[in-house]
Amino acid sequence: MRIKKTHHAVLISDLPVLDARTAADLVAQTRSALHPQVAAIELDLSRTESVDSKGLGALVALYRWIQRHRDAGIAFRLLNPAPPARQLIELTRLHRLFEVVERQPVGAPALVA
Repeated sequence: MRIKKTHHAVLISDLPVLDARTAADLVAQTRSALHPQVAAIELDLSRTESVDSKGLGALVALYRWIQRHRDAGIAFRLLNPAPPARQLIELTRLHRLFEVVERQPVGAPALVA
């Protein structure tokens, strides 16, 4: 797992598996990466090939934690979910809860054609 902090965002990436072994670490590291200027937490799931119930639980826990701090105006986005992750998110209807987007993460280098 890699965490990149910019002035206004926290980007979590390189998470090939989101399961019982990685879920608690994801939640703890994301919470500790926050600072007062953060406007968005973006979880890039483009390399996430496996998600289990604990992994989904971690996503819901982060979402709920952010909702409790809504006055801070923090957005929570799932970026570019790999097909296995996207299927599970849609199967469990969590795509109705989370903002799921297909785009470059905030602070990522632009693609050059």
